[in-house]
Amino acid sequence: MKNKKNLPSDYFVGIGLCIGVAFGAAFDNIALGISLGLVFGAAFQQYKKKQDKE
Repeated sequence: MKNKKNLPSDYFVGIGLCIGVAFGAAFDNIALGISLGLVFGAAFQQYKKKQDKE
């Protein structure tokens, strides 16, 4: 039996934004970090949603 956590729908977008801001601060380009974090967070959210459907 699998134990799956039910994560909120915006969980991965939030994690992506946090990681993006951290990388943006490290590379001295916050705007690029925020945008890339949002893109990768949304992409991973869609991937997990599709995976859970199957």
